[in-house]
Order: sequence, then structure tokens, then C-alpha cells
Amino acid sequence: MDKAIILITGAGSGIGKLSAQALARAGHTVYATMRDIAGRNAARAAAARDWARQHGADLRPLELDVLSQDSCDAAVAAVVAEQGRLDVVVQNAGHLVVGPTEAFTAEEVAKVLDTNFLGAQRVLRAALPRLRAQESGLLLWISSTTTKGGFPPFLGPYGAAKAAMDSLAVSLSYEVSRFGIETAIMVPGAFTRGTEHFPSAGKPADAGRIAAYARYDGVLDQVGERLDALTPPEADPQAVADELVRIVGLPRGRRPFRTVVDFVGDGAREVLEVSEAVRVDFARRIGIADLLVPAAPTV
Repeated sequence: MDKAIILITGAGSGIGKLSAQALARAGHTVYATMRDIAGRNAARAAAARDWARQHGADLRPLELDVLSQDSCDAAVAAVVAEQGRLDVVVQNAGHLVVGPTEAFTAEEVAKVLDTNFLGAQRVLRAALPRLRAQESGLLLWISSTTTKGGFPPFLGPYGAAKAAMDSLAVSLSYEVSRFGIETAIMVPGAFTRGTEHFPSAGKPADAGRIAAYARYDGVLDQVGERLDALTPPEADPQAVADELVRIVGLPRGRRPFRTVVDFVGDGAREVLEVSEAVRVDFARRIGIADLLVPAAPTV
């Protein structure tokens, strides 16, 4: 793809920020969206503008709160008003929570789903009418190896939300292919360094239920230490951003459906090889092979 007009959610930090910068350095026009850019994220928005000036890149902070349909609609409308089109939507926004699954109230779990899953649906409802009208576009999803690989305890609501988003992406890929809209799913592994993922993680408010799991004290720290030990020095979330640039730059019809970027080896790559083969085979058996992404899955 030549110069693309790209909207990426959750671009204030972590993989979203790195991806927005990498895509802009590659010559694309990137709308780095985040919520409350006039308030709590004003410094991040200003830093993004400064970075764009310093690097001569077209990176534009834009207000978008995935918890609000009106905000999603307004962000897409602003991009289209300025550019006349929208080529790529990167579904990256999300929030990690950690703690005993029992300790989360249903309302707290609903908030996790609202950000990590329903937020993506709001962005879809804002963007898909434009992509369908164009009969072109790329939906690029940031999933997680937690949906298929081995993952530690105390990530229950987060893992459930990521799995829901991943399933949505797969089902939707069939539903939009006849409109000329492609789907690519990026599957990052665990990164113990280079993001604010774990330091900014949310926790359940029910201190009593948390205390009931005292016999597990130290387990999550132990898992983190082991993950850190398993992570090679070259493991850097920048690798996800660089792979995103590569996928966006590929010609239409040549993009892999899934790409795993994992330095730890939690088994997701192997599981996905099997599940993708099964998915493709079943699609052919039920007569919808024409709805599959043209390129063979690459994991």
C-alpha cells in the first residue's frame, strides 16, 4: 500500500504509540487516537505533535474514547473530512486488569469488556460504513497470545475480553470480504519490558475477596520473574510495530490473516497453526472459501 490514511486506537502509550510512530515514519498519515487529549492525555498529545515535527512525520493526535459511540463517530468523521478516505483501522485500545477472578464484580468485568471488546465494536460501527462505501480498507486487530497460548492465573477478565475481540475479528472477516475489506490479526506475546501494560494494570476493589486468596501471594510476581527470565534481550514491543508496518505495506490480497510476534514461546504459535488450518478447511467444506483472506495464514 502506498501512503495510507490510518486510524489507530489506544495510541497514547505502549504498542499503540510505537505502532503509530512506526507507521508515520513509513510515510503514512496516522491519526493517533486517545481519549481526553485536552485533559489527562494533553501531555501525550503534545508529545506526539512534537515527535511528528522532529521527525517530519504525519502523526496527528485525535480525540477518540472507545467507551463512547459519539466519540468514535466523530473521530472517523474528522478523518474523512480531512482526508476524503480512511484506509486502515488498527484496533489496539485495551486495558489490562490483574487479580483473582472471583474478586472482580460483574460490573468490574463489564468495564473490562467495555474497553477491550465493546470499544472495538463501537469503532467498527463508526468506520465500516465508510470502508464499505469505498469497497476497500484494512481492519488490523491487536490480539494476544493469551487467546490461544498458555497464560498465567489472575488475568481472567482480560483474557476473556481479548478472546471475545479475537472471535469477533474472525467472524467479521467473512462478513466484510465481499466489500473489498481485508482483515489482519496481529498476535503479540508477553512483553515484560517496553510497555506500561503491567504497571498501569487495574485491580478489583473487593479487598476481602483478594485476601481470601492469600495462599497465592507471590504467584503473580513469580510468574513475572519467570517470564522475564524467559524473555531474550532482543525482545522489544517495537517488533510488533515494525511488523504492523510490513503488513500495511503489503499489496492487497497478500496480507497474512494472522501474525504472531512472540519471544517467549507460550505455545500460541503452534495452536494457531492448527486452528487456522481447521478454520480454512471448514470454510471450504461449508462453501464459503471465497470469503477467506486470499493469503495463506502466516503465524
